[in-house]
Amino acid sequence: MFKRDIEDEIMEMAKSYPIVTLLGPRQSGKTTVLKMLFPNKPYVSMENPDERLLAEQDPRRFLDRFQTGAVIDEVQRVPFLLSYLQDIVDRRPKEKGLFILTGSHQLSLHEAISQSLAGRTALLTLFPLSLHELKGFSVNDYLFHGMYPRIHAEQIDSTKFYRDYIANYVERDVRQMINVKDLILFQKFLKLCAGRVGQLLNIQSLTNEVGVSHTTINNWLSILEASFIIFRLPPYFDNFGKRLIKMPKIYFTDTGLARYLLDILTIEQLERDPLRGNLFENFVIMECIKHQLNRGIEPRFYFYRDSNQNEVDCLYRKGSKIVAIEVKSAQTFSSHFLLGLSHFQKIAKEKFDKGFVVYTGSQEQDIGEYTLINFLNIAHVFE
Repeated sequence: MFKRDIEDEIMEMAKSYPIVTLLGPRQSGKTTVLKMLFPNKPYVSMENPDERLLAEQDPRRFLDRFQTGAVIDEVQRVPFLLSYLQDIVDRRPKEKGLFILTGSHQLSLHEAISQSLAGRTALLTLFPLSLHELKGFSVNDYLFHGMYPRIHAEQIDSTKFYRDYIANYVERDVRQMINVKDLILFQKFLKLCAGRVGQLLNIQSLTNEVGVSHTTINNWLSILEASFIIFRLPPYFDNFGKRLIKMPKIYFTDTGLARYLLDILTIEQLERDPLRGNLFENFVIMECIKHQLNRGIEPRFYFYRDSNQNEVDCLYRKGSKIVAIEVKSAQTFSSHFLLGLSHFQKIAKEKFDKGFVVYTGSQEQDIGEYTLINFLNIAHVFE
């Protein structure tokens, strides 16, 4: 079992709120960590058809069994249950950490929470393992196998894991949320998204290649985001007097899933693949996001690119300041790694705080005004 960085934040929120809701992709370890943190609370999963039927038909009777609270898993399957939870916690205002909820769909849960549990629940997000939680592997191992706990805890074949993950979770969840008439087209769409990892998200290009409408592509992207499969990194805007790129970039929440969708079946293939650098960039940005979320901090990350191809891979908003992060999959430092940082510092002026180059080499040092660090030490960005 892995000790998760988010554990302290969960326990802290359970002292402050009557309900704690832990969101995140399926198989990210939500149930495991909550059972460990709250061993005395009854556990019930809304994936269990008998429990779900009882909750749907007689919600008061369902909840009457849990006078001292409970861990309720995958609560998005019965979102109306949150209205009944609201009534319970409002009648017991002094009790904190009464119910602990999990969910793997953002859209349905966020709407239900805003209607019923606003101000009554802490919202946290748990992604698969972080570098701090899973140590001792090479960069290619991290990129290839991904960070889902079960792969590493049970030492199972990661390719088979992602094959089953797509079939059992992604495609099933998509069917529950929208009416996909042609699953083959959706599978093609998934692979095309993987082929664009770390690149600008061009909706029209996807529309043309998949052969569905602009609206359908947008709906499918929203579903993948809501299910924590992908995320969009927004561009950074400011009055720089330059024409800035307005399209977001697309990334996957786990590089192992992305490489599976790219039909990369061996680490040797990965080493030669032209998208390895994109996958590494994806990995580092996702680690930054995990670092913040595991501490209960809203992640504020962007990228910068202008029409002259000046670019910084990741910008981190730190109060009124900006920390710039350039990501390179190379093991050897080159001075051209600093070009984007230097340009951004020049135009951002007083907003620029620090600049980092994150790479796979072992040498770490200050280079002028910037700092060169190995990807394993990504946490230094936040110090």
